[in-house]
Amino acid sequence: MSILEELRKSKILIVGAGTTGKSLSHFLIREKIEFQIFDEKTGDLEGLPVLNEIPDGISLALISPGWKTDHKDIIKLRDMGVRLLSELDLAWLLKAELAPDQIWLGVTGTNGKTTTVQMLESILNKSTFRAISCGNVGLPVVEAVTSSEKFEVLAIELSSFQIEWSNLPKYEAGAILNIADDHIDWHGDFNNYANAKLKLLNSTKISLLNLGDPEISIRSTAYLGKKVFFGLSTPAPGELGLVEELLVDRAFVTNPNQAETFAELKDIQPSVPHNVSNAMAAAGLALAIGIPHPVVQEGLREFQIDHHRLELVLSLNGIDWVNDSKATNPHAAKAALSSYLSNIWIAGGLAKGARMTDLISKAASKIKAAILIGTDRELIAEELERLAPQVKIHRIDLISNSEELMNQVVLKALEIAEKGDTVLLAPACASMDQFRSYAHRGELFTNSVKKLVK
Repeated sequence: MSILEELRKSKILIVGAGTTGKSLSHFLIREKIEFQIFDEKTGDLEGLPVLNEIPDGISLALISPGWKTDHKDIIKLRDMGVRLLSELDLAWLLKAELAPDQIWLGVTGTNGKTTTVQMLESILNKSTFRAISCGNVGLPVVEAVTSSEKFEVLAIELSSFQIEWSNLPKYEAGAILNIADDHIDWHGDFNNYANAKLKLLNSTKISLLNLGDPEISIRSTAYLGKKVFFGLSTPAPGELGLVEELLVDRAFVTNPNQAETFAELKDIQPSVPHNVSNAMAAAGLALAIGIPHPVVQEGLREFQIDHHRLELVLSLNGIDWVNDSKATNPHAAKAALSSYLSNIWIAGGLAKGARMTDLISKAASKIKAAILIGTDRELIAEELERLAPQVKIHRIDLISNSEELMNQVVLKALEIAEKGDTVLLAPACASMDQFRSYAHRGELFTNSVKKLVK
């Protein structure tokens, strides 16, 4: 039975009324397939009723990735004998039926996923392929697979939740960028989180792996498939690497004893270490499906990084004001802090169970002062006091008005920053305790800097 036939014969429940649920409902409506929507909070989704109790008679549940696999409602559905299908697995089944030749390229990691997928999309758009980025980056995969544009390649950003929930997809190539503390509240512990990321290895023909990440190096040793490592040093045969100002391929060349340049450092903006690493991963995925080196270089050269990622807001009186609000975990904040010599660091929010020890111990020499906000700010303060007692800590008390909060943060930074400093918003935490999103947090920072500093 085809997946479309199965859907038409099933009593379907969409679990989750967020972005994925919306996309699933659009698809089912388009196919004239009946369904119901369930979420923990009642309400509506674009005029469709959302139930807050699981109805009887359901035979198939389509699960949005944010739901924990051991959530009481997921357990209830299993106990009822309902078939559970993640959005990603459904997309794969639809691909087999609607677009069997479509190529899937996957990217996961604690940080850099969105930038890498967008870099890959930029390269693909310079090639002869019709391609799009999707997944955790915004457009759900079901929507990309069923699009009338008939995409030949999907560049898919994969969260640990999506990988945990999926079992069916097979990727032509997949990249794991890094593994560090994040989403521990969802996975239970770091080992479960790391295993979710590494699960991607079993679904790819070629795995692109970050040579500079110890967790990846250690945890991938048992994997027997084709591995291509990338790093910021001179590459060995079979690797991608850096030779002075050149990004070099020794993995996808005819003779691994030779090397081919696929970009220069000046092509990557900003050319900070973690962003160069992202570019290597994106290039490796493109090279794995036969895209020529000059096309890779053109795609990387024309790529522009998103807002809220090491975004220079203002440079005035020798002080740089940088918005990296997307740094929502310690690993991302550590990369941001390492990009500058002397930081007035703005941090805090919801830690999501992550530890701050490694971040502070590795970045202490780059932190001149810290301005702390948010629910879990004391987690950061405690590690600073223990590991970097020379760092002056300034706390901005919880304020219900997020705009006024950010004004006070910027005014404090303006008071203490000196020529040569970088005022860096890299919170190491999620934003939802005081802001609508990381983007909202970054926008308020940008607005405050332009209003109060300039």
